[in-house]
Amino acid sequence: MAIHLTKDSKVLVQGMTGAEGMKHTRRMLAAGTDVVGGVNPRKAGQSVDFDGRTVPVFGTVREAVDTTGADVTVVFVPPQFTAAAVIEAADTGIGLAVVITEGVPVHDAVAFTAYAKARGTRIIGPNCPGLISPGQSNAGIIPADIAPRPGRIGLVSKSGTLTYQLMHELRDIGFSSAVGIGGDPVIGTSHIDCLAAFEADPDTELIVLIGEIGGDAEERAATFISEQISKPVIAYIAGFTAPEGRTMGHAGAIVSGSTGTAQAKRTALEAAGVTVGSTPTETARLVRSRLAR
Repeated sequence: MAIHLTKDSKVLVQGMTGAEGMKHTRRMLAAGTDVVGGVNPRKAGQSVDFDGRTVPVFGTVREAVDTTGADVTVVFVPPQFTAAAVIEAADTGIGLAVVITEGVPVHDAVAFTAYAKARGTRIIGPNCPGLISPGQSNAGIIPADIAPRPGRIGLVSKSGTLTYQLMHELRDIGFSSAVGIGGDPVIGTSHIDCLAAFEADPDTELIVLIGEIGGDAEERAATFISEQISKPVIAYIAGFTAPEGRTMGHAGAIVSGSTGTAQAKRTALEAAGVTVGSTPTETARLVRSRLAR
């Protein structure tokens, strides 16, 4: 099985006809994703050929959902239009919106994540690589060739590049699903959401959690793990050498005083029984060792 995205998912791409949308739609199709349409009001009624697969372009998300039965949308629109795009999708009742866009204003993210939640639409992102269920579907920008086969590991990560590294290092074991939740201060899906989904997934034997400095998401995840998760969890926290008060990579990755430090997160996770690696490569070795028991 997988979480949030399966072989039966029907995927729309909002912004499909832009440069990034075109590039990643082609990659998603090559990975086996059932991309059923794109959305661009200025190109409604047209279609785009992707290596022999013709994908129609709709003027609105409502038209696309009503015509195709889509239950997932991937959002590749500029930051100033992202809130409107997500709200339009949520108004259709679509189940999942994967928001790739970087640089979304925080007040916009607060508004559209709350709006979507109230309408039953799960948001992943913004500023995220999306999610992949290897062998089934890929919604976003995660390179499919680093995850060539399904497997026993569930991965949830704030960092796109660390997602890619851990998936590459553990590609021979494989993943049930890998979810890049994004590192902005406000995101739609948390570590806890994915931990709960992986706990319920019978094909996930072990969970890898990747966090980073800033905020208290990992500390809250540690409490949840200690109370609700029976499966082994291996973690990696990025940012042990980050200077105080400086944003490192993600907008949410900033330490203020003793709050949000890598050491505080590591301490909380270890107290919950989580094994924490010192480097991504060591984390991969810990996963192999635990699965070999």
